[in-house]
Formats: sequence, C-alpha cells, structure tokens
Amino acid sequence: MNTLSEWLAHCERLHPKTIDMGLERVRAVAQRMGLRFECPVVTVAGTNGKGSTCAMLEAIALQAGYRTGVYTSPHLVHFEERCRIGGEIVRGDDLVPHFAQVESAREGVTLTYFEFTTLAILSLMAASGLDVAILEVGLGGRLDAVNVLDTDCAIITSIDLDHMEYLGPDRESIGREKAGILREGKPAIVSDPVPPHSVIQFANALGADLWLIGRDFNFSGDKQQWAWAGRGRRYPGLAYPALRGANQLLNASGVLAAFEALRQRLPVTAQAIRNGLAMVELPGRFQIVPGQPTLVLDVAHNPHSVAALTANLDAMGYFPTTHAVFGAMADKDLAPMFAKVAPLVDRWYFTDLPTARAASAQDLQRRWQALPGRREVPTSTHANPEDALRAAVGAAEPADRILVFGSFYTVGGVLTHGVPRLSAKHLG
Repeated sequence: MNTLSEWLAHCERLHPKTIDMGLERVRAVAQRMGLRFECPVVTVAGTNGKGSTCAMLEAIALQAGYRTGVYTSPHLVHFEERCRIGGEIVRGDDLVPHFAQVESAREGVTLTYFEFTTLAILSLMAASGLDVAILEVGLGGRLDAVNVLDTDCAIITSIDLDHMEYLGPDRESIGREKAGILREGKPAIVSDPVPPHSVIQFANALGADLWLIGRDFNFSGDKQQWAWAGRGRRYPGLAYPALRGANQLLNASGVLAAFEALRQRLPVTAQAIRNGLAMVELPGRFQIVPGQPTLVLDVAHNPHSVAALTANLDAMGYFPTTHAVFGAMADKDLAPMFAKVAPLVDRWYFTDLPTARAASAQDLQRRWQALPGRREVPTSTHANPEDALRAAVGAAEPADRILVFGSFYTVGGVLTHGVPRLSAKHLG
C-alpha cells in the first residue's frame, strides 16, 4: 500500500465495527510503537465546541511562535484535514509511512478505522518536533483512542446529549465519560457553565487541578469588546473571536484558562492572544459565505448545537425566505432539532448521505412530517447534498438565505469542489 487512499481502504476492512469502545487494543499497539510526546499535550473533549476550542488554541500558539500539531475529526472533505502541523494541513504522502508503522506494530490486533488512523496521525505528530500537541477527542473521552496519551492539560467544553448509545442516557453519565481524559495533578479546564456534577466529583476524587468557569476564570463583555479574568491574571479589551456564534466566548475563555494553566511551559503574550483570536478560522462552524443568496454552513447535529445555530441565525437579521438543506445520521434525536429550528425554515431540502449510518432523505422527510404542530412548508428529497443545494439555489431569490446543516457529510458534501459562491437568478 503506497498511497493514503489505499491505507484508508485497508483500515475500513480491518474491523467489523465502526466503533468498538475500549483502550486495551489501541494501548497495546501504541506501546509497541513507542508513541510518546516530548511537548505539552492538550486534550479537548465535550459534546459541542471542541473544534472551535482546538482552532483557537492553535491560532494563539501559532501567533506566539510555537510549532503546533492539531488532530481533529471527522473531516469535511479530505481525510488530510484531520491533522495540521504548523497551521498547515498535512500531505497524504507524509502520513503513509506512519500507517505502515501502525500496521507493523499491530501484530494481528484488530483496530477500527478511527483507532488505526488516530495512531497513524499521532505517530506523524510525535515525529514532527512540536512545541504543543492539541488533540480533539472523537467520542466520549475515557475510552477514546486519543486517551492512550496522558494529557498535560484537559479541556472539557459543553456537555449535552449525543451518542447516548455509547456514553449513557443523561448528562451525568456522559460527563463521567468525558472526564476520563483528566489526569491527577494536571489542569482540568471546564468551560461548560453548568457542568454535570459527575465531572466535578471525578476531578476532585482524582486530584486534578480543576478550573471551573465562574469560579477560577470568567469573562465579561459589551458590544465592542470582552475581557477575561483568571487566577491572578486579566486580559481586558479583547476583540471578539473571528469565529461567529453565541458560544464562542465560553470556548475562548476555556482556551485562555488552558494557556494560563500551562504558563510555565507554554507562555503566550497578550498580543498573541489578540492576534490569534482575530485570525482563527474553522470551516463549517456557523460559516457565513457572502453571496446572493447568503449561504450558512454549520455541522450542528444534536439538539444543543442546533439550539445555538438557531440563536445565531436569529441574530443575522431579516431574510425573506430561509431554505434548509439537511442530512443527518439515523440515530440522532431529530424531533427537538426540528422543533428548535423549524420557526426559521421556510423550505426543506432533505438529502441522502454517502454512509450507511445516515437516515435516508425520505426518512428525514417522514420524521419532519410527524412533528406535532409544525408549520406547513414545502419539502423535497435529494440524492446528495450538492443536488439539494442546487435545488435550493434554483428556488431562491437573491435576498434569501440558504442554510446547509446536520452531519459533517452534509456540509462536506457541498464543499467538495471548494466553497460555493452563490448567485441566484435576478428577476428582470
């Protein structure tokens, strides 16, 4: 196997399940590979806000002159997006020898696609002479492949109901799974303003250095700027993060707490913080693409993130018609997602997605139609996100808004050929 795509096909064939919780297999292979980092490791877990948190950590560290490595998942279009070194997406060819390394260390152990690819990316990062490694947990925390590495600073972002078949039926049990990334004596930054009690209990029992928003750090702001205060340090007069959305100050506050906690090993200046927050970007997180009509891309795919998306859409101002392209996994809690965003959507374009886990467009349409008390609005079904977007553009007026949301596959599907620049027909 000489190319990344050949290795990825190999990874897809290896294990009968896409998710197999447990660290024994991954840990055994990681130990045989001698996988370890010399630099500080920051691990980020949570239901929503992980990607934004990792992007802000990276942007500030880059502005401070550090060589960063970031691992996030899933990707939108290309697998290589899952790893950035020094702010640049890695090349597929650079990953190939690290896939080979995992394969030779595997010695017959079955790894899932996620576990195999995680080990390959971590291997590349460990060999890249980094000053800081930023790792996003894929699912949960305690049993996620990323957790084979001991973190130097853990961040837990907002916790809500998602992946309940793996993580438990409520916020308390899900919080306990996320808290599995914490380590004794190491900073544990919690940027959820109302964290599950299980997280605090676990951190205290473990002897982690717990930083709670509202107790150990906080923020305040007006329309022009915001300020952060933590243990013994303040940053006044900060510009708002370049990432849009109501929750980004919570995420940014957790990021500044992490840098404060790591100050001895990874000092950053106020200027690096200002520049990093001003320059951070993250495709697919309330990404507004100017054009006629306006295009909004968001990977919101659970009730909590859809509630945030709805608030952000509401704050955008008036649009005559909002067209929504939507595709999602079959196991998602769709009724509260629909109920939340429905008042803003005037026309639905449901789409199939290229994965067995996805709900079909017809199924999404049926589940929408079963929603009690919904508005009567036009709906249609489409074979893929690009077709759905084309139909929306065809029906839209220049002053309208098109929202593409749901799964990473939905947003990734309209980004396959780059960011679309829309121009609806003008009525002459």
